[in-house]
Amino acid sequence: MRSTQQFSVTLPNEMAQMIKTKVSSGEYASESEVIRDGLRALQARDKALESWLRTEVATAYDEMKADPSQGRTPEQVLASLQAETERQLKAR
Repeated sequence: MRSTQQFSVTLPNEMAQMIKTKVSSGEYASESEVIRDGLRALQARDKALESWLRTEVATAYDEMKADPSQGRTPEQVLASLQAETERQLKAR
């Protein structure tokens, strides 16, 4: 049984040219290698996002659910951002 599968894809001209440039520069041996590397990067990004969601976001959600008084309203966040912006502008 084959361990690979062939696909036919259609890409915008800019992406197709980027692939051709990477192969012609010698950075990659083939167009397939460029695509595989791109998919590996996508997998890594998805894995990092999933990890962040499970650790940091879920933890923050659980903490807020346990003690809602820790939260801030959108108005409080905006006021805080405006105050910080003014502070930084005055420091210049």
